[in-house]
Amino acid sequence: MLSLYSGMDKYTDKQIQILKTAEDLFALRGFDGTSVRDIADEAGVNVSMISYYFRSKEKLMEALFEQRMGHIIMRVESLLKDNTMSPQQKVSILIEDHIERVMERKKFYRILFCEQILNKNPMIIDIVNNYKRRNVAVITELLKEGQKKEIFKKKVDVVMMLNTMVGTVGQMMVSLDYYKDVNNLQEMSDEDFEVLIKRKLSIHIKTLFKAILTYEA
Repeated sequence: MLSLYSGMDKYTDKQIQILKTAEDLFALRGFDGTSVRDIADEAGVNVSMISYYFRSKEKLMEALFEQRMGHIIMRVESLLKDNTMSPQQKVSILIEDHIERVMERKKFYRILFCEQILNKNPMIIDIVNNYKRRNVAVITELLKEGQKKEIFKKKVDVVMMLNTMVGTVGQMMVSLDYYKDVNNLQEMSDEDFEVLIKRKLSIHIKTLFKAILTYEA
């Protein structure tokens, strides 16, 4: 199995090309609706090359998930070690990072949400759950820092708090056209609309987290 902390720098240019092609097709057709032949044809490589690098479609999906999620873990752990910021600033950055990441990686998060809803691939669910457990552990440590300083409440359901953020951002990603229509924003450019959504999500989630974490609500 590839390391959870694998990054794109661990792969050759050809492997990166295959991973990105697989991501595009999995997001468009789903895991079951995409064959290794489809990925090979779209990436312009031989099927045997995919087998050589990744062994199977399942292992290719595994590599994609571990690559994407490994970067998230490293970012959170790096933030935890940063002594130049307050606990509140770190939480704020976590929120902004998550929104930015989902907006930039819409295709991957579409795959992630679909795989969890379908719950048909135990290997992928295991990878996702391992990531979630590690993420919860690291963020719990971050919250302890604020709790020691009596900034954050002592009893915080970290899983529920993170589900609030992930669920809110995820629902917005599948409701962008609806949100634009309801708010009469059809004439707004895609670039301006994305900036607006990021800002509104950031304000909304930070307000929720403030209520969950602090005594100020």
